[in-house]
Amino acid sequence: MSLTRRHFLALSAVLPWALSARASTSIPVGLELYSVRGELEKDPQATVRAVAAMGYQVVEFYAPYFDWTESQTKQMRKLLDDLGIRCLSTHNHEEYLTTDKLPRARDMNLILGSKYIVQSSTNEKTTLDQWKPVADRLNAVAEQLEPAGLKVGYHNHQPEFTPVDGQRPIEILAKNTKGSVMLQLDVGTCLEVGSDPVKWIRANPGRIRSIHCKDWSPANGYKVLFGEGAADWKGIFEAAESVGGVEFYLIEQEGSRYSEFDTAKKCLETFRGKHPA
Repeated sequence: MSLTRRHFLALSAVLPWALSARASTSIPVGLELYSVRGELEKDPQATVRAVAAMGYQVVEFYAPYFDWTESQTKQMRKLLDDLGIRCLSTHNHEEYLTTDKLPRARDMNLILGSKYIVQSSTNEKTTLDQWKPVADRLNAVAEQLEPAGLKVGYHNHQPEFTPVDGQRPIEILAKNTKGSVMLQLDVGTCLEVGSDPVKWIRANPGRIRSIHCKDWSPANGYKVLFGEGAADWKGIFEAAESVGGVEFYLIEQEGSRYSEFDTAKKCLETFRGKHPA
């Protein structure tokens, strides 16, 4: 069947939209750059180039990015654009979300094209009452970031999933924060203290918009590569995509028997096998 010029132009107009719609159904996988922290410290731009060459679609910068100049931040954004890789979130010390530092974090994240400013941890808490102010502060930050089109997130470690007087602090954060506050799940630390990441995802629909895909095993801790530990990745992916609202995955590695770059590459290869794009 031959196409008339009019039909061809109509098809050409629809095709990019169709391709874009199809692409939007796939969830990108990125790397939390703490995984290659030694290389990143030596040469941030070369490190991002290497990560992009491996096939990662997203990067998450962590605390040291906050010390970049505006010029350095703009140069990094240009590199990301040139490579076709995105920064969708950054990890931030608690102090970066204070009144005097939040404007800088906001501006730097806007330059990078980020969507989420994630609080990476909080100061040590010994009682449940100490966690409510953390939730209140996250809500306040969320309101301050909304006019800029940014959102705030919180990343768990072991304390958030460790029961205190029969209740897990992460439950207080989830219950007392706005729905727009992302609960970024660190799978490994959740597992280490005996919690079930699949149950947590299902209990918080729409809140688990990114996941740190870090594995853990009773014998070797965090030194195992992605897929070598105790995590039920099939169950995690299914829960994250059916109810969790996941927008992107982030592989994170504390360290392994391989070099940083080899570790990141091997983890991505295994991830692709367990979660084909």
